Amino acid sequence: MSRLSTIWSENAKAGETLSEYPRPQLVRNTSYTVLNGLWDYAFTDSDDPPSAYEGKIQVPFSPESGLSGVEKQLLPGKSLWYHLSVKAPQRPEGCGKLLLHFGAVDQTCEVWVNGKTAGSHTGGYLPFTLDITGLTDEEGQCDILIKVKDDTDTSFHARGKQKLKAGGMFYTAVSGIWQSVWMEWVPEQYIRQVFGTQEGDGSCVLLHVATSDVGAALRVRVFAPGIYDREEDNVKRPEDVERFLGREIACAETPAGDEVVIRIPESDRKYWTQDTPWLYWVLVSAELEEGIRDEAAAYFALRQFALSDGKSVISPPSAAGLSGGTTGRGGAGESIKAAGSTGGNTADKTAASVRENASGKAAGSARGNVPAGESPRIVLNGKEQFHLGVLDQGYWPDGIYTPPSDTAMIFDIAEMKRFGFNMVRKHIKIEPQRWYYHCDRLGIAVWQDMVCGGGPILSWYVTYFATLHTQLRFKISDRHLRLHSRQDREGREEFERELKETIELLRVHPSIAVWVIFNEGWGQFETNRMTEIARKADPDRLIDQASGWFDQGGGDFSSLHHYFFRLLYTRERRRALALSECGGFPWMEQGHSMQKNLYGYGKFESRDEVQKAFDGLMEKMKSLKKEGFAAAVYTQWTDVEGEVNGIYTYDRKVRKIKSDPGLMRGICES
Repeated sequence: MSRLSTIWSENAKAGETLSEYPRPQLVRNTSYTVLNGLWDYAFTDSDDPPSAYEGKIQVPFSPESGLSGVEKQLLPGKSLWYHLSVKAPQRPEGCGKLLLHFGAVDQTCEVWVNGKTAGSHTGGYLPFTLDITGLTDEEGQCDILIKVKDDTDTSFHARGKQKLKAGGMFYTAVSGIWQSVWMEWVPEQYIRQVFGTQEGDGSCVLLHVATSDVGAALRVRVFAPGIYDREEDNVKRPEDVERFLGREIACAETPAGDEVVIRIPESDRKYWTQDTPWLYWVLVSAELEEGIRDEAAAYFALRQFALSDGKSVISPPSAAGLSGGTTGRGGAGESIKAAGSTGGNTADKTAASVRENASGKAAGSARGNVPAGESPRIVLNGKEQFHLGVLDQGYWPDGIYTPPSDTAMIFDIAEMKRFGFNMVRKHIKIEPQRWYYHCDRLGIAVWQDMVCGGGPILSWYVTYFATLHTQLRFKISDRHLRLHSRQDREGREEFERELKETIELLRVHPSIAVWVIFNEGWGQFETNRMTEIARKADPDRLIDQASGWFDQGGGDFSSLHHYFFRLLYTRERRRALALSECGGFPWMEQGHSMQKNLYGYGKFESRDEVQKAFDGLMEKMKSLKKEGFAAAVYTQWTDVEGEVNGIYTYDRKVRKIKSDPGLMRGICES
């Protein structure tokens, strides 16, 4: 396998990258230090600390990546050690806790500071924080030692597309630290989370403020909305937020632990859409004890993604109480009246089959008693929109799981929008917080996958047999735990816990429209119960419970994957149709591929043939929309290792497919 570089690689190698404030959704302007950069590292065969280090590793790039400077795989049973000696940032007045934040460490880690245990964590995709206040020496010196172990695909832990023996649709496994590490000082009691949810027609917002002191008095100030999609609007340092806190439009006081309803003046009601991603910045002050307070800035948006049958709101539950006016509000669309809650009602179905070839030409007819015009559609702020998205694996040739820079993340998102997509499906991976922040401010909807785990995938069952049974119209239960690689009870409990934690982490981002729980049966179990857990954790979003196949009749979508054979679908009264994967047309661009073997869906003799197939598929989207589909996702944004079905090459240097943004915009709009 040959290495590829991106235009951001050289700066990343020099350590000139990923120094931005890691958490733009909760900005605290106190003393902090980002610890990305060169650390000592060593691999050992045991759990004992190394007697000497092997060299330097560039954090936060995994040791398997080129940008780490190591390029070595951490194998199951082995240990990877990190070491850094650093002085803590200066302690501000009123701050009593020193927190050590990790964006993500794959898979299990233990942390010591100055020889004392600081804590441990299991879960390779979720952030965690350790209180190391009493572990520094008198001068504030921190000698940080971290041990990491990673079972990758030999255990039930969440792993996504990682595989020790990479190939085809599975890619190089990563391990260790792969998101930012940083320290910050906070008061003894401090603000942990701030997020707002729209109430009713958008005249009010329900603001949730979580603090570590339920007795604190909170003062909330909301400022005039803005669109912050320019480079100069990018929050790279806490002080950058100050210029967004200009004209105050609302203010409230409340005890911590209570949710506060804030009325937004009619003249300042601006609704988030992909074209106009209006954000409201809010400043929360917490009076914790006499003379001590914490202050943090965050943002929210007025927006509501929902399903409608054209007459009433079907889902999500938070939208079901709307009556009269629009669900967003500001006259953005037709009135939507309240209807029942969501569910897995599969009554009143109609069937349709479509035959197509690689270029996307379709032939067939619909039959049944649910007209296409009554098939549920996605509405944003009361206005119907078709979600035309692209599958994004989030892999990079130089950093693998870790983007080489903040600018690289922005490039991908901005290019997706320029290409004509209004949605991105983030495929079984959780990105750094800054990626979602850029989606919020640049304006693109996100369908967020949960990260799959479980035992080794039985490809014959979840791929080949699954494709066959969709053609035979069989409904298959998810109770077969062995076939879905979910025999381990501990693994099922871990997935349920991480499902809740993922939603809790990301629900603060207004760009997220849909939670995708399972993909193609990988580690799937108790689908409807997991759907109810997700619904309870976030009643404000739509849910795709089973993308691809093994649908159990719940959630908000009948979610199909289509690469070969016939496209068979059923229109329902209470769930929308989504083509959550399609396309995948392969073409290897010489000099911009990591492998000689080609993997993709179909075979093409030239780039012109690929372009023709893509154009045909986009034309077909117009007919699928008329047939009742509410969303479609093209596979995929970039090549990844040996999988060469990307719109862009893996190094982001060549765009292999051109688009007609006018055509694509016409598909998206009602």
